[in-house]
Amino acid sequence: MKVIRRYLSAEITASTLLVFAALLMLFSFLDLIHELGELGKGGYRLPHIIAYVLLSVPGHIYELFPIAALIGTLFALAQLVANSEYTVMRVSGVSIPRMAFTLIEVGLLFSVLTFAIGEFIAPPAEQFAQQLRARSITGVIAQEFRSGLWVKDERSFVNVSQVLPDSVLLGVRIYEFDGEHRLRKISFAQRGEYRQDNTWRLRDVEQTSFEATKMAVSRIDEANWHSVLEPGLLSVLMVMPEQMSAWNLYSYVQHLRENNQQTARHEIAFWNKLIYPFAVLVMMVLALPFAYYQQRAGGVGGKVFAGIMLGIGFAMLGRLFTYLGLLRDWPPFWSAIVPTLIFLSLAMGMMWWGERR
Repeated sequence: MKVIRRYLSAEITASTLLVFAALLMLFSFLDLIHELGELGKGGYRLPHIIAYVLLSVPGHIYELFPIAALIGTLFALAQLVANSEYTVMRVSGVSIPRMAFTLIEVGLLFSVLTFAIGEFIAPPAEQFAQQLRARSITGVIAQEFRSGLWVKDERSFVNVSQVLPDSVLLGVRIYEFDGEHRLRKISFAQRGEYRQDNTWRLRDVEQTSFEATKMAVSRIDEANWHSVLEPGLLSVLMVMPEQMSAWNLYSYVQHLRENNQQTARHEIAFWNKLIYPFAVLVMMVLALPFAYYQQRAGGVGGKVFAGIMLGIGFAMLGRLFTYLGLLRDWPPFWSAIVPTLIFLSLAMGMMWWGERR
């Protein structure tokens, strides 16, 4: 049994890494093609594009691990079936649960790698990639902290507490400096709405002006503000919850709660970060009974295609339950775990039926 387990582990690992490399190259190539359309905008040159694509690789690694594990396992099992090795293993007394346990042993390593990349490598790489792209195209220097988004706009520093999905800004603070780097004015607006031509309409504005020997405070209902910021740039500068690490998401959720702000999206993203690595195990276990049922029909290509369809279905189901959780105000934990439970139930049901046969 040890020989069979080592052989099965080696075959599945090799096939998974092969499929993973192919998917990674495909997604990186698509990123390159997409970014070439921005070539020449501002200071965005080919070295910046290559750096952006390379920095996006860890994010793709994290996203593709479950799909690559599913397709790779299906591919390896299809090869074993085609060479009658799968039948020999079954006749030798290797049960489906025992083979599933071998898959879980391999999958645990992939799950740990998925979590490590998604927690420690992908978030900072993705954030740096977005900043590099935005700085090269627009010249804007920006950074997001717990206090919100900070942007350097010519001689001003801008802090935005929250950006709503419709690009409305909440809690806008503008620190204006003169040519000698002296603070001249601080403006605070409760709300900012984009008009056109990089112009924002600020509402409920409080302005504090600093003169040589005095300070003046004024309040106005509305004011126009011209800035390099615009909705398209904000969508790039803001770090999406799905791209944050679990620890940062947890800290940010606590910060939002302290300020009585909505936390549903970030909570769902937090639980997704913790549950997603286990999807690798579920996908690999799902491939086992699927290969068993299809051992008399179709070839390797058919099984790979089926794996791709299952992987796409899992990704779409995950997004569907995320949106439904936000719309229906479901508990974040269940919104994140239900897709994985559905596929796990499917795998267990197919394994049980296969053993009965």
